Amino acid sequence: MPRFLSLALILSGLLAMPAHAQDVGEIVVNDTGDTAWLLAASALVLMMSLPGLVLLYAGRGRAKNVLSVAMQIGAVACIVSLLWIVTGYTLAFGDVTGGWVGNGRAWMLIELTNVRIGTTIPESAFVLFQMGFALFAAALMIGAWAGRARLSWVVLFCAAWSTIVYAPIAHWVWGGGWLASEFGTLDFAGGLVVHTSAGVSALVATIIMGNRNGFPEAPMPPHAPILSMAGAALLWVGWFGFSGGSALAATDDASTAIINTHVAAATAALVWLLIERIGNGKTTSLGWASGALAGLVAITPAALYISPGASILFGALASVVCFGALLQIRKWGIDDAAGVFAISGVGGMLGTLLLGLFVSSALGGTGYAEGMTPLGQLGAQAVGIAAVALWSAVMTAILALGIGIVAPMRVKKKREAAGLDIATHGERGWDFEP
Repeated sequence: MPRFLSLALILSGLLAMPAHAQDVGEIVVNDTGDTAWLLAASALVLMMSLPGLVLLYAGRGRAKNVLSVAMQIGAVACIVSLLWIVTGYTLAFGDVTGGWVGNGRAWMLIELTNVRIGTTIPESAFVLFQMGFALFAAALMIGAWAGRARLSWVVLFCAAWSTIVYAPIAHWVWGGGWLASEFGTLDFAGGLVVHTSAGVSALVATIIMGNRNGFPEAPMPPHAPILSMAGAALLWVGWFGFSGGSALAATDDASTAIINTHVAAATAALVWLLIERIGNGKTTSLGWASGALAGLVAITPAALYISPGASILFGALASVVCFGALLQIRKWGIDDAAGVFAISGVGGMLGTLLLGLFVSSALGGTGYAEGMTPLGQLGAQAVGIAAVALWSAVMTAILALGIGIVAPMRVKKKREAAGLDIATHGERGWDFEP
């Protein structure tokens, strides 16, 4: 009994330990307003995945697979959140060593500072905010392989991807790594880190996995466009936290980023509808959702750095380019079920590249860093795109095939034909029987 009591006291002491270590005698004060805004933004970012992506992807797919998509997103959100605490955060934002990944000081969040260096917010709030980005990037890929991927493979792949692909890229650009420090690559809120990496990875994984049975011969229209439109609307609102929160302060920087985000999305949605109207004489709810998302993605890397006028141009170009990319992917016979690469991948790369031009103060932007030229910034953005796309593609192929040895990538044909809701989960997404 005494040994049991001693063990219980030790365990209770460990559980009571804070998730950060404070230096004795050090007094650092964070700004409560900035902290409150970042916590609210963190909730908005989480809403983008749960339930934003759930609704968006569930509506775009077949009725027999609606629960499987929701389950995959839910499971991935859980595993990536846990891994972010254990290793993801310290790999992405730990102290800079060689510029490739952060050091391990913040493993399990054991050595967080009272205030994140260079900000007025506690580092724990920054951890929470960035966690939403990590899980959103992983969940974003799920729409590409909807209707055929095995749940076990999805969870294992996304877990490994968040650690081996996403975390290093976040360090290169946002954590003081080599792309930011050596080249000056800019990415305000994730056009490169989140959307380019997830879009390219989704494309590679989809090609390796293969098309759904019957694609492209059999028509596979979305079963509930209203769900997709509702999901896109939630993403639009959540993006205010995505971009505005990236200012890390409740200042005019946050409001500027939100204004530019909204303007780009509104423009892109209207342009996409115009393209549909000219092309086939009808506008669709799915077109509105796709256009809005294209604009949101394209403005993400540039939301703080450019003018509202430039944001209008970003939105218009995003719709034109992403619409064309969507058609081209289909012509190539690639079954990206939700257009993840065409909208997120292409949109992210487009916005990242355009930023190199429109950050110029002559065009209403915030201006180039000291010593940086327009050509130099364009080059830095291009290097960033190439590095992120290459790393994402190569590592995704290795991870997808390697994990496929342990857990097969896709379900068997009979289970796919029956629908993953019944075959995998024993439930129906829609059951109107009394």
